Amino acid sequence: MGKGSIAASLFWLSAGWLIIALVATGFLLTDLYSRALDNSLADSLDFQVESLTGALLETGDPASDEIGVTDPRFDRPRSGWYWMIRDADGTLYNLSSSVVGINVPAMMGPPDARGRRTAIVDDAFGTRLRVVERTVTLAPQTYQIVVTGNLSEILELVEGFRGQTFIVLGAVGVMLAIMSAIVARFAMRPISKLSRAIESVREGESVAVTGTYPREIAPLAEEVNELLRSNAQIIERARNQVGNLAHGLKTPIAVLRNEASSKKGGLADVVLVESDKMSSLVSTYLERARLAARTSVVGKKADSAAIMLRLTRVMRKIHPDVTISFQRPDPSLPWFRGDEADLEEMAGNLLDNACKWSKGQVEVRLSSERGETGTMLLIRIEDDGMGLSEEDAQKVLRRGFRLDEKTPGSGLGLDIVKELVDVYGGSLLLKRSALGGLLAELRLPTARLGSISKPAAA
Repeated sequence: MGKGSIAASLFWLSAGWLIIALVATGFLLTDLYSRALDNSLADSLDFQVESLTGALLETGDPASDEIGVTDPRFDRPRSGWYWMIRDADGTLYNLSSSVVGINVPAMMGPPDARGRRTAIVDDAFGTRLRVVERTVTLAPQTYQIVVTGNLSEILELVEGFRGQTFIVLGAVGVMLAIMSAIVARFAMRPISKLSRAIESVREGESVAVTGTYPREIAPLAEEVNELLRSNAQIIERARNQVGNLAHGLKTPIAVLRNEASSKKGGLADVVLVESDKMSSLVSTYLERARLAARTSVVGKKADSAAIMLRLTRVMRKIHPDVTISFQRPDPSLPWFRGDEADLEEMAGNLLDNACKWSKGQVEVRLSSERGETGTMLLIRIEDDGMGLSEEDAQKVLRRGFRLDEKTPGSGLGLDIVKELVDVYGGSLLLKRSALGGLLAELRLPTARLGSISKPAAA
């Protein structure tokens, strides 16, 4: 789970809620357990008070040996479990054998409906006690029956229970957190599937997003497909408009040129020159619009090795006096992510220029390199010609600068290459070649490997 991902957000949100819920559950269970033990202690003390009261009323003698309880805890000294019978002045008449060196103070306040008083006190040994006192009258004397229970034992049990509870709840929390992470991963699988489907479209493996998705993200997949369809329609309309514009301007410009050619004088010369400029500008910008429309279509890829092999063969026929060396590329070389015709146009123009201005030797290399934006296809074309100075190399790569204005006969080839490179998000660098001429480095985005057959030796 990456930083800022939905799966991570779901995991941390559920983990935080689990921690709060489990901690609250731990304290709640501990409180319920404490209340249950305290209620059990109170019931036990009430029972002992009632037993002693019955024995006193039956014998009529508070000092009788027949008065007592059967619980062995009242026989262990300093156990915190005590009973005694005393009068209002504090005179003891009877007591348990566990009473050693202690004196339970008299309860203050009014008794409850059953004539009892309760309190929590500490004995002389630091043991916390729950005390129940009941007043019994045997005319003409009034006696107090006092029974205590060890509350410290209950507090220790509660602490031990709390520790065990949080250990168990912690283990449960870890299991629930793992389950939450698994659920988050599982819940994100459709989104990952959609991402791979969109990547397949971008890589040229599919023309639309395919697959079945949950109803929560199915509209997103449909919207992506609708966007692709809308984009294709817009591009098609743009192509048609470009074609209509080209045909609409072609005839008027041709008429102007013909009329100017048939006339003599300064005006005819001006019209002829300006019509040539108009024709050149129209051709340039129509070509740019055509390239932008063509390269906006997603879902295309091309075998770069096969295309470069084909281009070198063609150029050898066009320039038989030039030796073109093309090193065999790695079979695992990735494909170009784009239209095959665009790659032919870019690489073909660079290779054609290298052949035109070389002294007889051109080298072509095809490889890939890892960059900041991912793997890029690298095409290196160098010649042994005159080359370009660093200043000229920078000038010809400026937007709007045409190489035919610097070097006659070059046409619009490099300008077209620059436009295509910009559209595809690649780069074009012109350097000094080791052969003495110009080195052109063309970097373009790559697609995943397709079925590439090994090219024959070039």
